[in-house]
Amino acid sequence: MDHDVYDGYDLDEASERPARPAVPGPMRVHNGMAATRIEGVAWQKSRHSNSQGSCVEFARLPGGEVAVRNSRFPDGPALVYTRAEIEAMLLGVKDGEFDHLILG
Repeated sequence: MDHDVYDGYDLDEASERPARPAVPGPMRVHNGMAATRIEGVAWQKSRHSNSQGSCVEFARLPGGEVAVRNSRFPDGPALVYTRAEIEAMLLGVKDGEFDHLILG
């Protein structure tokens, strides 16, 4: 029997009732989930962020991916990227490929 939501218990196949507590695994993190539901990570923002705290925040996830959130909406959705995607973005930023986004 397939379930979209993991409720923390294994099911007895015959009765479809909880048989015993399941051993919890690592939390599943996915694009669009509330950033505040991602537990055990440290969110980091640039020291160049403005004094009102409006910035992009990053958190390294246990599997190596990187979650991104908007600090103005910390309860909002997180976007999850692979290390390769973040590396490509950072190299592009360092090379000035996105400078046109902030020019007058």
